[in-house]
Amino acid sequence: MKSSAGELADYVRNFQTAPALDGMPRRTLADKGVNGPTSAHVIEEIHTPFNLAYVAFTTGTSAFQNIVGVTREEIPGRVEASRRALSAAGLKAGDSLLVSYAPLVNVFSRDALDAYGLKWVFPEVSSRDALLLALVQERPRALIGESSFVRAALEDAKKLGITGDLPQGLVILAAGTPLDDALPETAEKTLGGTVHDLYGCQEFGWLTMDGVPLRDDISLVAAGDGCVDLIAGGLPTGDRFPLSETGHRCNPDGKIITYLRKRTEPEMEVTVLETTAAAAETVQRLCRTILRIKARIVRAAGGLRTGAGQTVLSLSSRNQERPPAVIRAKEKTALFDALLRSQLAYQQRGKTDPSWLKTR
Repeated sequence: MKSSAGELADYVRNFQTAPALDGMPRRTLADKGVNGPTSAHVIEEIHTPFNLAYVAFTTGTSAFQNIVGVTREEIPGRVEASRRALSAAGLKAGDSLLVSYAPLVNVFSRDALDAYGLKWVFPEVSSRDALLLALVQERPRALIGESSFVRAALEDAKKLGITGDLPQGLVILAAGTPLDDALPETAEKTLGGTVHDLYGCQEFGWLTMDGVPLRDDISLVAAGDGCVDLIAGGLPTGDRFPLSETGHRCNPDGKIITYLRKRTEPEMEVTVLETTAAAAETVQRLCRTILRIKARIVRAAGGLRTGAGQTVLSLSSRNQERPPAVIRAKEKTALFDALLRSQLAYQQRGKTDPSWLKTR
């Protein structure tokens, strides 16, 4: 006759609905489409909550790398922005994209590349030599990477005498850092290539290309000296750019000069004045969520109006250098509203779900 402990062991092994470790769903680098080498990372398994589509890290160009959470409700906006960028660059379904730095795929999201029909590959190792080898062997239609890295690789190709082996007419998407001034000319002379200046971040996806917004919810808030702070869906990116009527060097119709980026100091803070949510507590929770997964300071106003017809946000600087900017158009708060939908879905999930058994 089994003891009570033995019966408990049988129950745990055979009748529990919660998964054991080997039964948990797994999201690998390959599943995310970022299964390429980098010299700046280790591969670490983590427990990722179901309510996040995936996690990534900022590049660390202006501060220590921060973890970024991407919700499922954000993905359609990223897919559309990526579609606009790829289409404007002249890429077609079936084209091949060489990605020099694997985490850049997370800015598109794999869903965006799959939906567009692109194939993408990575260099064998993270180096300029390996990038050149991949260009020769894979012969991609396009290349995405940090502009100074790509420019140096093309100069290496000339020194090595292999420019004739490179794919001609290559489309180069310069991303991750401000555009290297010498890259467009180097690309044109080396392989008859064209360069596009793709600006975005892990937190919000791609935002502009060649000075032209890729999302309908981009707002430009005057910052003085002919510069503007770029706001994505009601949330500040932390980046400031000059505007130019003569246009971006890659597109005369692009007015946002992204290769002259400055950091906003201090960064703007957001106050939610009105919300479509029925409860103020939901917005207060969302503010904490945005701080944690997007590293943006958002607060609910003391007199927050709930159940409103649209979101109304006030953006201000801590040093009060200018009056607050108010964003109230529905099309300009799309990203914030997507995060609100994500928060609502999270709250409505039953706490009896097996994923919440830790509370029982």
